[in-house]
Amino acid sequence: MPEASPLATYVAWPFALAIAWVVGEMGYRMTGLPRISIYGLVGFLLAHTQTGFLPAGDDVGVKLLADVAFGLILFELGYRINLNWLRTNPWIPLTGLVEAAATFVVVYAVARWFETPQMASLLLASLAMSTSPAGILRVVNEQTSSGQVTERVMHLSAINCVLAVFTFKLIVGVGVFQTSGSFTEATWSGLLVVLVSIALGGLFGVLMPALMRQLGNLGRDATLGFAIGVILLVAITHAFRFSPVLATLAFGLVARHRRVILSPTQRNFGVMGDLLTVLLFFYIATTLEWATVVEGMAVALVLIAARFVTKTSIVAAFSHVSGISWRKGVLTGVALTPISVFVILLLEQTRHLGITMVEGLIPLAAVALLLEVIGPIATQRALIWANETPDATES
Repeated sequence: MPEASPLATYVAWPFALAIAWVVGEMGYRMTGLPRISIYGLVGFLLAHTQTGFLPAGDDVGVKLLADVAFGLILFELGYRINLNWLRTNPWIPLTGLVEAAATFVVVYAVARWFETPQMASLLLASLAMSTSPAGILRVVNEQTSSGQVTERVMHLSAINCVLAVFTFKLIVGVGVFQTSGSFTEATWSGLLVVLVSIALGGLFGVLMPALMRQLGNLGRDATLGFAIGVILLVAITHAFRFSPVLATLAFGLVARHRRVILSPTQRNFGVMGDLLTVLLFFYIATTLEWATVVEGMAVALVLIAARFVTKTSIVAAFSHVSGISWRKGVLTGVALTPISVFVILLLEQTRHLGITMVEGLIPLAAVALLLEVIGPIATQRALIWANETPDATES
């Protein structure tokens, strides 16, 4: 395929995003499916490795914008986490811990059964623990849902994120040590990055509210101030190779408990957040290649089924003791299906560190593509069936 001209390179991404937005709006109105699922499908089809609409090569600017978009979502998720509720009802964090651990064990066993190398199996298992907050929160905001299932899904998603990043970084650190023999490099790639990232996010959570109070007009400017803080935090974590996932999540969590109010009208950070959401879900799908998806499809289907059954059954098993019905426990587990954005961006950030051991995770391409589309639909259906969306309540 001939090399694209500079002009075509400049306009390809804006045109592609415009196409994704238009198709997403039309698809949502005609089918009721989540817009983000449609953005993902369009991104996959327009990728260089499929139709060749987008230029080849890594676009650092687009990748950074995707990380900023994810950072804004993680900040909002952290902001909506109620630590007092978790302390009052310890069965919820216990549910998250048990279902994440069970998912790790089951997915690792399945991967080894398919004769996947041990290190790749461990990395697959750690990534499978996660639930993508991007898919969860976007569907929650789009459906304007509220209730027990909605709150539990968000809290369990945050718990899953922290456990997945911690486990993934720990396994990467062990892998780095086995490869390089450098204990310092292994420690930095593992636990130290986790701790420093959380501390950095917590520091922003203290300093940004204090700065905004000094500037005055806190209620009006809080959303803008937090958005600028997230952008700055993502840039710093990239420059110094920390984890933007944990840093932005900690930022939102600490900011909430500093008693700074984020206006409900600015959920998803308003128009800017909507624009970056289109880019985020579109970009994630463009990183996937059809040949790799097909190659890993058989294993991916089994891994998806194992992960789905494990998470749903464990959450359902803890439903009564944690204060909800068995049915809502099942629906909460179903709503935890999304994973794609978290997995892809975590892998991209790992490559940014110069660590290439993740290249052998072939089934992840098929998992990411399938759950890029199916995951948000599962979350949407679960929230509707739980009668936590306005449409469901009216009906």
